[in-house]
Amino acid sequence: MSDFNKDEYLNDLPDMDDLSGQAAPAAASAADGASAAGATQEGAAQPAAAQSQENGDSAAADGADKADAADGKADDTLTPLGQAKKEAAEYLEALQRERAEFINFRNRAQKEQERFRQHGIIDVLTALLPALDDIDRIREHSEMDDSFKAVANKIDKAFEKFGVEKFGEKGEDFDPTKHDAILHKPDPNAEKETVDTVVEAGYRIGDRVIRAARVVVASPQN
Repeated sequence: MSDFNKDEYLNDLPDMDDLSGQAAPAAASAADGASAAGATQEGAAQPAAAQSQENGDSAAADGADKADAADGKADDTLTPLGQAKKEAAEYLEALQRERAEFINFRNRAQKEQERFRQHGIIDVLTALLPALDDIDRIREHSEMDDSFKAVANKIDKAFEKFGVEKFGEKGEDFDPTKHDAILHKPDPNAEKETVDTVVEAGYRIGDRVIRAARVVVASPQN
């Protein structure tokens, strides 16, 4: 066995500075590799996320387009019989609407026609009132020959045909809504106000008074 020489052994060992120089580059290389790997993963993750968002938006848009297309093609899915029933329902609805509008127009036209008719009758009656009053005075105060009486009756019937009603008679209760009292005279026998004398007869059409009857009213004394 040879003797161990300590000095020779120590001289053969490598220098610590050389070892430090070799370790530093190795560590730096390892760190650079890790950084590069992280950057690569991050770069890959960003396009992936963007692609995912893009795909989601595209899917939503496709869904909306498909819904619109489904609505637009709903009629295409009907059978010929179903399509015919649908069109018939639409035509019936339009016909009913037109019928309702026509009925409303007809009713308005009838009301307008009746109103114009009444106005015409009122105009003629108003123009003939003085002559009608003279006929009534002749009836009351003198004898009428048959020919004149026939003419007067024809006039009365003609107005009755058009809905004109003559009113105002002696002895009926006084009504201020249809009687125009030109004089009140006390009457000891009167228990309430009554028509004593009809000066001019009244005329009305339906509920519309054309002229109130002008009368003398007998009133209770007290």
